Amino acid sequence: MSGRYGAGVPQLRVTEFTDAACPWAWGAEPDFRLLRQTLGDRAEWRQVFGILFDEDDDPPPDPDAEARWYERFIADVAAHTGAPYASRLHWLTRTSFPASQAVTAARAQGEEVAQRVLRRLRETTFVLGAPADTPDGVYDAVRGVPGLDAGRLLRDLASEEVRAAVRADRAETRRPLPEVWELDGPGPHPGRAKELDDGHRYALPTLLFEGPGGRVVAPGRRPFAAYLDAARTAAGTALPDPVLVSPDAALARWRSLTGPELEALTGTSEPPAGAVRIDTANGPVRLHPYEARTHPVTRARTAE
Repeated sequence: MSGRYGAGVPQLRVTEFTDAACPWAWGAEPDFRLLRQTLGDRAEWRQVFGILFDEDDDPPPDPDAEARWYERFIADVAAHTGAPYASRLHWLTRTSFPASQAVTAARAQGEEVAQRVLRRLRETTFVLGAPADTPDGVYDAVRGVPGLDAGRLLRDLASEEVRAAVRADRAETRRPLPEVWELDGPGPHPGRAKELDDGHRYALPTLLFEGPGGRVVAPGRRPFAAYLDAARTAAGTALPDPVLVSPDAALARWRSLTGPELEALTGTSEPPAGAVRIDTANGPVRLHPYEARTHPVTRARTAE
């Protein structure tokens, strides 16, 4: 059987429920990057922003205590995922809407650009410790992203069309499939639907695979093999083994690599040549030299 069931038609539809400020989603990046790399154009991948921090959430009575609590939560998650995190979280994300709107608006400038915007926004929380949770914070974080018109992004993210798209994402995340309502799986984050005051939402991250073989939900924290098996089941046909690249090729493509990503994507912990090392409380992040020139982390450290 060929890799497609029609000219230009992907074998799979993958829906990723996520949030830029979610530590479990940040920790899943090595597996999700490898899965995208492996599936290639066999899959149509769609991201849905679940809005972990809503606009009408009550402000914390003690913002610093709330930040310290979430800082410990991030560290606890990183103990399972190996993901880097900032030595100090300066504040808790006030709302997920600006970051979600920014990535949604960036899609008009290309999917690759949108993914680079999302990565920068994740890193404001997990590397810099200063979440980009306002339009101005978003603009400062994404300045210099290759191929991005940051001024246009700032205008577009405030549009009613983009706001409506993110509100639709929020609503979709709060309609979880029955498969995850009473889920009782293994691990620290099995992916059971989260109970809210007004219903439920998918645990973040959750992947939903749909194809000729049916529908498979892979919620919460899973090993890479489980994601690939789910994709194969939904595709109803053979899919390739993990597709690895060299460290230099990985840095050139993704421009920012954590230690777990380096090992997952390349099969080695050997850092790519010329990478700029950024140390965190849980291992380094390595930036492409051109990425380092405009990255908010290196700009902040230069200013110190």
